[in-house]
Amino acid sequence: MNDLNYRKAIELLQRASSSEGFLASAQDISNYKRVWARDGVICGLAALASGDEELITTFRLTLETLANNQHENGTIPSNVMTNGDVVEVSYGGLAGRVDAVTWFIIGICQYAFYIKDPSFVKEHQGNIQKCLQLLEAWEFNNKGLLYVPLSGNWADEYITDGYVLYDQLLRVWALKSYNHFVNDKSISIKIEKVTEQIEINFTPNSVGEKYHERAYKEISMDNFMPCSFSPAGYKTQFDAFANSLALYLNIGSAEFQNAIVHYSIALKNERPLRLLPAFWPPIEETDIDWNLLKNNCKYEFRNYPNEFHNGGSWSMVNGFYGLGLLSKDRRQEASEVLESINEANAVENYSFYENFNSQTKQPNGVPFCAWSAAAAIMLHQSINSNFKFLV
Repeated sequence: MNDLNYRKAIELLQRASSSEGFLASAQDISNYKRVWARDGVICGLAALASGDEELITTFRLTLETLANNQHENGTIPSNVMTNGDVVEVSYGGLAGRVDAVTWFIIGICQYAFYIKDPSFVKEHQGNIQKCLQLLEAWEFNNKGLLYVPLSGNWADEYITDGYVLYDQLLRVWALKSYNHFVNDKSISIKIEKVTEQIEINFTPNSVGEKYHERAYKEISMDNFMPCSFSPAGYKTQFDAFANSLALYLNIGSAEFQNAIVHYSIALKNERPLRLLPAFWPPIEETDIDWNLLKNNCKYEFRNYPNEFHNGGSWSMVNGFYGLGLLSKDRRQEASEVLESINEANAVENYSFYENFNSQTKQPNGVPFCAWSAAAAIMLHQSINSNFKFLV
């Protein structure tokens, strides 16, 4: 492969490989020298797209590490660190991580689909069943949507909580991936129910009983799905990751998905990096949610406007955005996103920063971030080799 950007991304995943699986960063930073569920699976998806056998083996090790450290109640570790005979397992910081469970199911099934070996799913059926049972419990009201705590997913220092769109969509992808192998009617019904509830509660002019009818009527969602709602009402920021998944999973009417595409392209093109911010618009100090945002950090505050989750731009998120565009036959626009991802990853001699200030273009977070490389690999192979995941 002659593409320098692609080669550099592959090299970073190789450097982030360990005997337990993918590390979050190749940099020697303690909290990132761990096998993380979501980071590891996203890097694993890139490994599958690359066809690199060593990276695919590292993906399998990642999945085995997560499976071997599943909690007895079904929770998948947020991250695992091994140091000789000492194993440190975290199931979350200020709150547990709901998306670790769904990413794990997706990872097991995507790996098995790629290697054409259903026995890998069967081997981990006990792990998956615990995960599915836990997801059912996390609905709390048994009405179809997961209830996610503040700090309960990848946007762990942001303001989303309650019925978070991103987590509902990941659950649909996980259920679809698993049902490819088991073809279970009850799971098919569950997929239909969850999808229906997403469309009723997160798309405009929907027909059906809303979770929060009064709050639904008070907001506008003409151009995209809002990021979350709870008993306190809707949070209406544009969630780039979630809306990209909605496109990829083909959820919502064709007309509304087209509106998401148009809105997102316009937003991307007006930003200096030509990348989508993770959430938009940024929360400012004068906004009502500022206090919620500024207090939701365990160590140091990072969510200044246009940075981190609060309007910062992530290569990883934009990798999934590119996949969403490709699924809507927007190949040219997806190629433009890949070009912007490559430019961001190449900053400071290919430092693969975690995220960037969407206004100043300055890098933020950890360098040599493995999933920044994964984004480039997934999108590059999807565009140039027509690689496809199980959806």
